[in-house]
Amino acid sequence: MRLLPLFLLLLAAAAGGSASDDPFLSGAANHSYNIDCGGAADFTSTFGRRWLADQFFSPGGAAGMVAEPHRFPQPQERTLRFFPPSSAGKSSCYSLPLPPGRYYLRIFSVYDNYDSKARTPSFDVSAAATLVLSFRSPWPEPAARYGAYSDLIFPSATEPASDVCFYSLSTDAPVVASIEVAPVHPLAYDGATTGADLVLVNYGRVTCGNSLFGPGFTKDPDAFARVWQADVDFRNNDLKYDAITAGGRKIFGSNQPPNYFPTKLYESAVTTGGDASNEIEYLMPVDARLSYMVWLHFAEIDAGIGAAGQRVFDVMLAGENVTRIDIFKQVGGFTAFKWTYVVENLTSSTLSVKLVPVVGRPILCGLENYAMVPLEMRTVPSQVAAMKALKESLKIPARMGWNGDPCAPRAWDAWEGVTCHRGDKELVITQLDLASQGLKGFITDEISHLKDLVSLNLSYNSLTGSLPPGLGQPSLVSLDLSSNEFTGSIPGTIGSSKLQTALLNNNQLDGQVPERLYSIGVHGGVIE
Repeated sequence: MRLLPLFLLLLAAAAGGSASDDPFLSGAANHSYNIDCGGAADFTSTFGRRWLADQFFSPGGAAGMVAEPHRFPQPQERTLRFFPPSSAGKSSCYSLPLPPGRYYLRIFSVYDNYDSKARTPSFDVSAAATLVLSFRSPWPEPAARYGAYSDLIFPSATEPASDVCFYSLSTDAPVVASIEVAPVHPLAYDGATTGADLVLVNYGRVTCGNSLFGPGFTKDPDAFARVWQADVDFRNNDLKYDAITAGGRKIFGSNQPPNYFPTKLYESAVTTGGDASNEIEYLMPVDARLSYMVWLHFAEIDAGIGAAGQRVFDVMLAGENVTRIDIFKQVGGFTAFKWTYVVENLTSSTLSVKLVPVVGRPILCGLENYAMVPLEMRTVPSQVAAMKALKESLKIPARMGWNGDPCAPRAWDAWEGVTCHRGDKELVITQLDLASQGLKGFITDEISHLKDLVSLNLSYNSLTGSLPPGLGQPSLVSLDLSSNEFTGSIPGTIGSSKLQTALLNNNQLDGQVPERLYSIGVHGGVIE
């Protein structure tokens, strides 16, 4: 699956204060983080948002700076962190301290020729062990030069941290300039039915008849932290549009849980220009292999509309007439009205969102389009924990890229030296081949949680300590610990009916060979 970060926000210099309901202001106590990737010191932005010096990243990366910092009004947009695969491995991650829940994640990616190579990198991004974004070289020139924001809503199902990972394609170094994450209402965006099973990737979020706004970019609040892009880049420009406003009248029903759609969104709208039979149409880029959750935002902000039936229009998505809207009939005047629909089985890379007049002219305040990306199968949590313990005890070097989920996303290679297979509901680890890697640690007994391990090869390293009892997995067929510096006796747990090869030679082991292990040779297996 190739997902493109299609929500590109060009840098916008904006002045103003902070929004008291900005969820990113709440800080670590509420599991909200703003990370200045590559930044060396904490600071507070002009919008009152606290930014953390670069932290939570996996080893092997390096800090950098865009080539022309004067282009970037925000400090967190000038610095960056890149992960050369030669030192960081194919996969590098930010491991964010997040308890289980749903989170809004925003990533700023920029190249701006920071490495003087004049070539944008290709890499993938995952959240919740699911491929969510793909950057392919060459990037669109505005994104490469000024940067692009991509955002999504994802479920964090693991503790104590959730990983946002970057995967190198070819020899390119993934690059990221900032990461923002904050918890959202568990029922937001139909979370009751989709929250635990889907990542919602933003493929367009626009405010109609207005300019870009949102916390961290302007003084305008959005309690969900969303940024709303001006709609001009998504309009069918063969049609005519007129902008209208609420004229200072109060809007009711906005900024309500669970989605907290901002009042400012409903204070402006577009309607058709010219002939009354004209339509409104937005053309949203999509990946036709996915389904999309479309949200349309309305408010009857024309004081001349005072009764049901005076403004009626049909909504057509991908050429299909899906509903008829009468805003005043639904909620009355100057009141926010939200409508959502899931579009499936697309056949084009452009999703047409069209409003067709029935009575009067159609009107639209805002539009959101989210790709519904199914959560990918992850590795059994106990095996993830065991592998992270082994990473520490074996002193796995950063160049091997043991970061994130050992096996997921499936489109990526598993951790170097690791082989995975599909289990009943999750991925399992079946083979570890770490021979001749210069390892100098020891084997933790946490290895006992790798209950599907068929083959283990740690030969020709400099591992020390005793052999843990946890090496007695019934699934193990081949065990090669030869040519290390292990000491002590051989645990009596090693050996099973499936074990066919056990190589323990060229160590400093003593004592007798356990009966279970000795029987391997008796039955035609190999033991040394």
